[in-house]
Amino acid sequence: MTRTVHVIGGGLAGSEAAWQLAQADIPTVLHEMRPVRTTPAHQTDGLAELVCSNSLRSDDADYNAVGLLHEEMRRAGSLILAQADAHKVPAGGALAVDRDGFSQGVQAALSSHPRITIVREEVAGLPPEDWEQVVIATGPLTSPAMAEGLRELTGEASLAFFDAIAPIVTKDSIDFTKAWFQSRYDKGTGSDYINCPLDKDQYYAFIEALITGEKVAFHEWEKDTPYFEGCLPIEVMAERGRDTLAYGPMKPVGLTNPNGPKPFAVVQLRQDNALGTLYNLVGFQTKLRHGEQSRIFRAIPGLENAEFARLGGLHRNTFVNGPRVLDRSLRLKAQPRLRLAGQITGCEGYVESSAIGLLAGLFAAAEALGREMLRPPATTALGALLNHVTGDAEAETYQPMNINFGLFPPPPERDEKGRRVKGRDRKKLYAERARNALTPWINSLRE
Repeated sequence: MTRTVHVIGGGLAGSEAAWQLAQADIPTVLHEMRPVRTTPAHQTDGLAELVCSNSLRSDDADYNAVGLLHEEMRRAGSLILAQADAHKVPAGGALAVDRDGFSQGVQAALSSHPRITIVREEVAGLPPEDWEQVVIATGPLTSPAMAEGLRELTGEASLAFFDAIAPIVTKDSIDFTKAWFQSRYDKGTGSDYINCPLDKDQYYAFIEALITGEKVAFHEWEKDTPYFEGCLPIEVMAERGRDTLAYGPMKPVGLTNPNGPKPFAVVQLRQDNALGTLYNLVGFQTKLRHGEQSRIFRAIPGLENAEFARLGGLHRNTFVNGPRVLDRSLRLKAQPRLRLAGQITGCEGYVESSAIGLLAGLFAAAEALGREMLRPPATTALGALLNHVTGDAEAETYQPMNINFGLFPPPPERDEKGRRVKGRDRKKLYAERARNALTPWINSLRE
């Protein structure tokens, strides 16, 4: 009889790992501590709840590494990507989802699977020794007891940083005599974003308000925690220079204002649910106090009467030094019965966390069945990401990383005719090479 595998954590990585195990006919117990123990960031007790953005980022599989990762995960039978596709909302070239429908879809699939048992409890500290195979996917909000157990086991002090959350407003509260629908360069449907224009004086007044606004006070133990560069609070970006945002998330390029002159800067809002009633402020992760958020963000033209369905916040993220403590199949070197998956390995982002969950589930299933599983080729997005968190990154300077073509082995610089391949053509070459390499690996999983 095949032994049961335990998965700890019902976020994206844990949900994906449990699904892959169950699909391989492995009896699986999925342990989720919510609602028995809550976290500072989650709003519900739903499995695979999206805490920060509702976007899984670019879905362009030809020219974007995360879009390529989407494609590979779909081909590998990902539950997370299947539910994302089932609950997507307009977002230009990105894959964004109705966060409630997405979570409910994942939970329904897992709850109805005959090989999965969902247990609502906290696994305090390291798992019991009689659990012979475990996937730990406790995510960025790993409980203190589990984090301490991992620290004691590995001898590594887990690293941590803050991940900030963007506010959400109701569409009906936006003033469309000032705001308008348009995607930059009319990508996607051409009208996937709401744009709020600022002239030069309004922009610099906004920057001053961000810098001087009252921020959330850190606990003593949080003060030295660094931010992840890909998810900086907007006021931290503002502090780096008065024009930083005008050349970043608030750049006005690719947009035309039907309600007035060309703006100096814009605030973009992206659809957050399938009904199109909620929109989140793109790039507006923040640690401002809630009262300050209401005051400052309502100074944005078009948002004077904004109703906030959720104000911004921030949460602490914890991860281990993957290259130092994990083997190439995501097992802890100090105790191989334990695998890690998701953001706790040091990958960053919803898609990346789900991808590592998928691989952890496949590795655990193969081990439970007494089989040897091939690792995905390094030239694929799955392989590049796996290699990064299990050894290719520099352990001394290890930091969270989104998938990007810089993690892949470089392709030839010249094509078969000797012409130099660069720019978009080079990105396309990465994607084509990955597709060719993935096919035999996918086939090997089904043998």
